[in-house]
Amino acid sequence: MTLFAREPPPQVTGPAKLKEVTSLLERLRKDLDEKTLFPPQRNQLLEHLKILGRDPDNADPLYTKEGIETLTRHSFDGNSLTTSREALRCLANCLVLEPSTRQIFVDLGYAPKAAERLKASNLQQDEFLISRILFLTTYNTNLDFEQLIDEHHLADHINTNVTRHSRQFSKSSRKAGGAVEDDAALSETLKLIFNITHYYPARADIFSKSIPNILKILSRRRILDPPLHPPVNYLINSLINLDLEDKKVHFGFNPVFPKFDQKCNAERLIAILDKATQQYSTEDLDQMAAPLVTLLRRIYEFAPENVKKYMQWLIMPSDEERSQPLGTSNTLSSRLLRLSTSPLAPSMRENISSLFFELSDKDATSFVQNVGYGFASGFLMTHNVPIPENAMEAWSSNGDGVNGTGPINPITGQRLDAEAPDHRLPMSEEEKEREAERLFVLFERLKRTGVVDVRNPVEQALYEGRLEGRLEEIEED
Repeated sequence: MTLFAREPPPQVTGPAKLKEVTSLLERLRKDLDEKTLFPPQRNQLLEHLKILGRDPDNADPLYTKEGIETLTRHSFDGNSLTTSREALRCLANCLVLEPSTRQIFVDLGYAPKAAERLKASNLQQDEFLISRILFLTTYNTNLDFEQLIDEHHLADHINTNVTRHSRQFSKSSRKAGGAVEDDAALSETLKLIFNITHYYPARADIFSKSIPNILKILSRRRILDPPLHPPVNYLINSLINLDLEDKKVHFGFNPVFPKFDQKCNAERLIAILDKATQQYSTEDLDQMAAPLVTLLRRIYEFAPENVKKYMQWLIMPSDEERSQPLGTSNTLSSRLLRLSTSPLAPSMRENISSLFFELSDKDATSFVQNVGYGFASGFLMTHNVPIPENAMEAWSSNGDGVNGTGPINPITGQRLDAEAPDHRLPMSEEEKEREAERLFVLFERLKRTGVVDVRNPVEQALYEGRLEGRLEEIEED
């Protein structure tokens, strides 16, 4: 038998597991003061405790003050990195599984040590574990992150770690990403940036140093399948609360629009959106891609004119698409238009409609012309934007019908000359009267529901003398 060989601990449940967890914690707690364990023994006990703690059932002692204190002291007070990391893994699991333990950790006063530990996090395991623990304490605790920023340089250490990650991506090659451990550590750091800037917006400026590096990682990573797999989604989210407009002039130029290629970052984000709309379900897009659309809207708001034009060209329906009704092809604009009316994507629906409206320079007439009245009307009405009087009139996509674009159907956005010919025979007078009767009854039923109060158009036409004859009374079923 090899001296260092270790059998996997047997899986125990019920009262036996509770007894085992209690015994392990007692031995680890005693070791803190009396050093009763050799380092390999200590590490093995912590590893066993980590496995038992993955399921909170019958692991109650882990979530007590004594249990959290034992894990915290082994995490931060010892000299062995191996022991510290085993204890940190147990501690992080506890903070995930039992939210009340987060305040226990904060009350023990070890958050400053955690912040300072990030300074030396040249090893991804430290960055991953410490950033995750600090991220979890942004919820359900009274931890003062401003104190960690001012007195323990938390933001400086975070910015340094982001810079270190960005150095992996050179100009000459596009990497699929970092190693699995690198990406996991970066993800936790980015999640921490987002939460701090969300809960402490006045301190968001201190993370502006990371903007160029976050954009560098985004632009130089290859777009993989699926395109919003971590850390890409966290790279996008982390930018949401930062000063992208560079109002306080942290740089000599705006890093969102670098001098070597002002369009590169907008182009990359739109390329990610293009792939995402092809690969995710509608429900998944509503959760995962909404921040990406929000970020594109923010960038467009203060983009230089040439970048705005380029974003319009990439996202808006092209003249070529108008050979069929808008929203029916498989282009990015069509997929976005379909999402803008999907009941399964409430966040994306509002966000995409707002994006198209802003790409239309917030002009209702341009908005209707760009996406068609069918896609534009709901947004305009819900946002109390007056609908243009000429919204239902056909128009030419370039104003004079040059290049064969011709007049456009205002409802569908399709060229009139590309519409399928209507081979149906015109309605007879009898058919028109029956249709009028049917509409009359439908409107009367709708009025009786009390949902809407609208004048029946058939009734109004009768009063105005625009319908001859009488409508026969129809018995309801």
